[in-house]
Amino acid sequence: MKITLITVGKIKEKYFTDAIAEYAKRLSRYCKLEIVEVADEKTPDGASEAIENQIKEKEGDRILVKVPDGAYVVALAIEGKQLDSEELADKMEKWNVNGVSHLVFIIGGSLGLTPKVLNRADFKLSFSKMTFPHQLMRVILLEQIYRSFRIRNNEPYHK
Repeated sequence: MKITLITVGKIKEKYFTDAIAEYAKRLSRYCKLEIVEVADEKTPDGASEAIENQIKEKEGDRILVKVPDGAYVVALAIEGKQLDSEELADKMEKWNVNGVSHLVFIIGGSLGLTPKVLNRADFKLSFSKMTFPHQLMRVILLEQIYRSFRIRNNEPYHK
């Protein structure tokens, strides 16, 4: 299976890049992982809703250009479905059994995802009703994908 993360913005902190590299290394035995970063837009302090929507649109257009044809798209969104780790592992297994060979996870920028991106998603996944920095979300998502593969393969992994 191929897994692509399409994310808005670059990771600047070394501790995040180290964690991402570690999970990418661990995942290499289970899947082909690709991380695609698209440029984020600077949000001015006190930006109006119209300006924020324009920023989301620009970021959303950049995301959609990177989504490969035929990929199954999972958008991370607060309004998405919350799953526990076993349920995510089951979903990933079902997607694979049903012929999904390329899974794309989308992590938006600090303002979230535009409706265009959410409408393109085949599944909307929520990790919490809380908001997380997108840099940290990348680490959390990779850890959960890794955990899913461990669960699917009946391999031990700490709880």
